[in-house]
Amino acid sequence: MKVCVKSSNVIVKPSEPTWNGILELSELDQTGTMMHVPTIYFYATSPQPPESLMETLKSSLSQVLVHFYPMAGRLNWTTNNNTTTGCHLVLDCNSEGVILIEAESDGVLSELGDFYPQPDFDQLVPSADYYTAPPIQKMPLFIGQLTKFRCGGWSLGLAISHVVSDGLGTSNFLHQWARLARGKPLSVVPFIDREVLHQAHKDPLIHHMAVLEHCYYYSYYNFGGPPLIIGESSNENEKKKETKECVLRLSKPQIETLKKVGGANYTRYEVITAHIWKCACMARNHKADQPTNLTMSVDIRKRMDPPLHNSYFGNAVIDVVTHGVSGEVISMPLGQVARMIHETIDNVTPECVTSAISFLKGVTRGRKEELPFSGNPNLNVISWMSLPLHGLDFGWGEEIHMGPGNHTGDGDILILPSREGDGSLRVALSFQTNHIDAFKKCFYQAAYMVT
Repeated sequence: MKVCVKSSNVIVKPSEPTWNGILELSELDQTGTMMHVPTIYFYATSPQPPESLMETLKSSLSQVLVHFYPMAGRLNWTTNNNTTTGCHLVLDCNSEGVILIEAESDGVLSELGDFYPQPDFDQLVPSADYYTAPPIQKMPLFIGQLTKFRCGGWSLGLAISHVVSDGLGTSNFLHQWARLARGKPLSVVPFIDREVLHQAHKDPLIHHMAVLEHCYYYSYYNFGGPPLIIGESSNENEKKKETKECVLRLSKPQIETLKKVGGANYTRYEVITAHIWKCACMARNHKADQPTNLTMSVDIRKRMDPPLHNSYFGNAVIDVVTHGVSGEVISMPLGQVARMIHETIDNVTPECVTSAISFLKGVTRGRKEELPFSGNPNLNVISWMSLPLHGLDFGWGEEIHMGPGNHTGDGDILILPSREGDGSLRVALSFQTNHIDAFKKCFYQAAYMVT
């Protein structure tokens, strides 16, 4: 499949004047490696010509940026820190605008099969590289690409800065954009003020181990990162191994089976993640005493006191980690592994949130270097189950598929709702090539799945 760019770097700015100034980012906005999160939406044939589609997207995007004005700004480093090791990031709300790209493909949608991440996506989803030109203060925080296919279908590939917002905030932004494209008013007004998170660390706290032991960044800064394969002094060998991606479907009856076996007291995410962890440890053929970490992201909007507004536009997630030993994870009943995960998530109390933000205040922020490799023997399981991902209608019908837009690294797993609305879920994953077949077999044929 060949993709030809018709117009690149079309700058879209807010259609009206917006607040102009420096938005101080919270600690949660600038933990971890800076990145643009890639996603892609596919649409069937549209009755409108490509130029009309593009004009509708541009016009409505300029309108929604009036309300979500941080998205039209630029990141920058403060000048009173050492930028070679990382420093404080700020968001300059200067209305510099976002980028839209228009492209054409000689391919047809049917060539993409099940639409799951594949090399062709590299031509359909724009990318952003923070480590080469342009400098960060020139990098747009939103880049979209409209690609028209020979069959009349089209795709919308997106790369959106994770520093600006988390998954829920970004999903709200996209759906409000689509509403304006359809001539509808906003249904969600973004809550942009970061002051509530800045206030969280102003009271002095004693960081007890019981509060922060499951906080990923506390573990990283104090204990040097995730476990290595036994006998290895670094993760360089694991990094070099070939990986393969796939998407596995869990039907509603299969999920109900996992819930029944794992325990009714645990959420779908907890029992599914427990199942994934057990399968990963088996497929990777670890030694019984191999340490293994499971990293998860927890939304804190409802876990703060008082709670954050649900329309908060920023990062309101904390990464947490459950520590395990491979042989024990394999031998434990599913419910016991689910309980370990549940206890880690349940530990994210208002005190934990406040203490974690306070702790992060004192460590390097706005990291420029990559975080430690989180592949074998570890896992990173992210849930998009509760996000409003589907139904992105710009006026010519909802998407026929939505999903991640790139190839992830070893052990990166994403749980998504299905578009069908039948209670099923999709598990998008990346594993080392020599482990993935064993993982698939365990995923569907574990004893408790077939009883």
